[in-house]
Amino acid sequence: MAKIAIIEDETAIAEMYRFKLEQLGYEVRCAVNGKEGLELARTWRPELILLDLMMPEMSGDEILEKIRATDWGKAIKVIILTNISEDSGPSKLRSLNIDRYVVKAAYTPVEVAEIASKVLADKEEVKPV
Repeated sequence: MAKIAIIEDETAIAEMYRFKLEQLGYEVRCAVNGKEGLELARTWRPELILLDLMMPEMSGDEILEKIRATDWGKAIKVIILTNISEDSGPSKLRSLNIDRYVVKAAYTPVEVAEIASKVLADKEEVKPV
């Protein structure tokens, strides 16, 4: 099954998503800040990253910019998972090829897991919510 990285500074939230994704059979690892998240992506090479924007040490958009600048990082699917509305999010996200933009407060962990499964299964570009 696919590898999914959750880069989220709130441990309880990350664990909630991890639990639901592992129930679906995915291998999941978490990072609690931007530096850890970038290192996790670099060393573990997940197929999908659930990425929060507001984190200590490095923001989600900075992480994504660094990942997309690498050969291995261009193909990783990314779901932005944040409580910042899409209109208020960093404008550069559009150029960083995200697969979905999900506002955490609007979706249950089960729904987020379903979105992750759909993004992993979808061969075509998925438009942001």
